[in-house]
Amino acid sequence: MKPIELSFEFFPPKTQDGMDKLRATRAQLALLKPKFVSVTFGAGGSTQQGTLDTVLDIAKEGVEAAPHLSCIGSSKESLRAILARYRSHGIRHIVALRGDLPSGMGEVGELRYASELVAFIREETGDAFHIEVAAYPEYHPQARSPRHDLEAFARKVKAGADSAITQYFFNADAYFRFVDDARKLGVDVPIVPGIMPITNYSQLMRFSEMCGAEVPRWIAKRLESYGDDRESIRAFGLDVVADLCRRLADADAPGLHFYTLNNAAATAAICERIGG
Repeated sequence: MKPIELSFEFFPPKTQDGMDKLRATRAQLALLKPKFVSVTFGAGGSTQQGTLDTVLDIAKEGVEAAPHLSCIGSSKESLRAILARYRSHGIRHIVALRGDLPSGMGEVGELRYASELVAFIREETGDAFHIEVAAYPEYHPQARSPRHDLEAFARKVKAGADSAITQYFFNADAYFRFVDDARKLGVDVPIVPGIMPITNYSQLMRFSEMCGAEVPRWIAKRLESYGDDRESIRAFGLDVVADLCRRLADADAPGLHFYTLNNAAATAAICERIGG
């Protein structure tokens, strides 16, 4: 299997212990020479400063960092200021997302959709940023239909996105079908599969329920059967996700983007298994 480009997602820590842990995680995963790493962004700007601080820390380590930027709950003026700050610090890669409206916040903001955010970034900054957008092989949980979701994705790309990262999935055929359908709509940018390591059954099911990712019944039942046996869960999860990654790499997926949850061990083990 030929080498495949890797990238990793982190979230901004809120404590000193969290910061120390993330630095150790980054040091371990840096050995895998990622193409870039992304840093999540809290809804409504709740971790805007944390995202910037984390991105700058990473950039100092010589790794390309891509902050998430959400438009929900933000004004054009505030987004313009954020983009200017990133440009002033030499950041040239952004993950542009609609985001979720925080509880208790009534204002959606001036931009309602990620496609509008992508268009705004292009209007304001030209080609200053490489723009990533999100894709949903099993379709967004709030979409009216798979077709409606696919068309929304195509609008984001046509607004100026350079590439896309998918929500995580465990059914490779869902990804292959999504890419084929997107190509039929004229989408020609790289669509990188998002990968979620499996280390905790209840956490995985909770995340999947929130984001609309399907955990196949056979995987869920096997994980459930292990109860509190964390070693068996990790070993089984490693087998499942490594097999998924091999299948994607063999089909010439343009990369693998790991949702690390700020932990290195599972992601590193998968990459070692597949020869990353």
